[in-house]
Amino acid sequence: MGGYVIWHKPTCSTSRFVLAALRDAGVDPVVRDYVADPPSAAELRAALADLGLTARGLLRRKGTPFDDLGLGDPALSEDDLIAAMAAHPLLIERPVVFAPAGAVLCRPKERVHDLLP
Repeated sequence: MGGYVIWHKPTCSTSRFVLAALRDAGVDPVVRDYVADPPSAAELRAALADLGLTARGLLRRKGTPFDDLGLGDPALSEDDLIAAMAAHPLLIERPVVFAPAGAVLCRPKERVHDLLP
């Protein structure tokens, strides 16, 4: 079954759970290690549109340079936040799954079930 892409981080237990759930459901997703192969600002904008999220909704705080970069500043624009995520992909919350039925940020991890065939 095609048409699925996961933005995956192999060391993340949530990301591994979601990838396993996809494969257990018979889905063979394209696996993109988004830290090793970061999405561009344009890809992030498209992903946010697919997810129905703002940049803040996709920002990860834990274990990232979020505080060091001052990203909690409410004066920062969407473009500022997207540029930060493109430059520092650890700031992108994970995992994100793109499927024929839509896209979902799988937090909590069980949200992957919303996309399974």
